[in-house]
Amino acid sequence: MPNNIRILVVEDDQNLANNIASFLADFSEVDIENDGLSGKFAATEDVYDLIILDIMLPEMNGYDVLKNIRNEKINTPVLILTAKAEIDDKIHGFNLGADDYLTKPFHREELQARVKALLKRSGVLADDSTLKIRNLEVNLNNHVITANDEPVSLNGKEYDLLVYLLQNKNTILTKDQIFERIWGFDSDTSITVVEVYMSNLRKKLRPSQNDSLIKTIRNVGYIFQDETENQSK
Repeated sequence: MPNNIRILVVEDDQNLANNIASFLADFSEVDIENDGLSGKFAATEDVYDLIILDIMLPEMNGYDVLKNIRNEKINTPVLILTAKAEIDDKIHGFNLGADDYLTKPFHREELQARVKALLKRSGVLADDSTLKIRNLEVNLNNHVITANDEPVSLNGKEYDLLVYLLQNKNTILTKDQIFERIWGFDSDTSITVVEVYMSNLRKKLRPSQNDSLIKTIRNVGYIFQDETENQSK
């Protein structure tokens, strides 16, 4: 999918959920859950860049879903999308950790604008569709990668891995997080594939001396970090 962005929509109206997914599909991959319990499970067990959450849900209401997400120390941006328009409802949502609140009915253009704003704020969606660190650049529109203005050739999963690292630079990512994001928790392959692909990516970044950006955190995972950038701050 474009930009490797993943969004979870928790909405019991299937037609509305499908419509939301369709007009966000040009820049993201969208998963749908139709009740609160399933939404909570997906939000806590998988890795998403944004969650769009209804309040009046079967099984578990959206406020409790949000509370559970934040109690699990999951900081994924949450946009509440609901017919509950009272100011007290909005304040309650923000107090529980919501990042934005949009009431139904809504204009699709406004929802898309709010989604993009949250993704840009969290650093997932670049304003110019380019991710950059040192001399390494990734164009998210055409998937072209350059280092020192020279092309870098990566296969599909290697590209996805590099984009995920860039989108989360200076953040420790566990092997489980990387595996679930790039291969999916239901993949037939083993989690050791993460080490294999990380090694391959380092080799392909070595000619441009960008392999040192990938640092192994023993028994935890990896971090994509430019130490010289941090030292200059």
